[in-house]
Amino acid sequence: MKAVQYSVRLPMALDGALRKLAEQQDMTPYAMLQRSVKAGIAAETQSPLADTNGRELITEVASIGTRLADLERLLDRTLFTACAAYCYARSAAMGGGKSDEIILVEINRAYDRQMGIAEDRS
Repeated sequence: MKAVQYSVRLPMALDGALRKLAEQQDMTPYAMLQRSVKAGIAAETQSPLADTNGRELITEVASIGTRLADLERLLDRTLFTACAAYCYARSAAMGGGKSDEIILVEINRAYDRQMGIAEDRS
């Protein structure tokens, strides 16, 4: 195999990193540069779209996001239902007499209070 010669100029920071890496690998900076170029070319030629694991990971993350949104809606509805049950039970325990409109206002205040407490703790 015939080798081709290139002149490469590196910024000082990159040269420092190359020399440090070469020292850690017990290589010369020139050998480390050649290895880095080979690794870089190999990385550039591999298509990220051809990576099956990457696609599967993206699909799973999207699925988790969808399920998380569903779970948030379910928890929100559960909190509202619990607030409604509490307000109706409280009204009944105190002798009733409140209209549904008044109890609905109490439910919304209780719900807002609980959401505020949850946001403060997160």
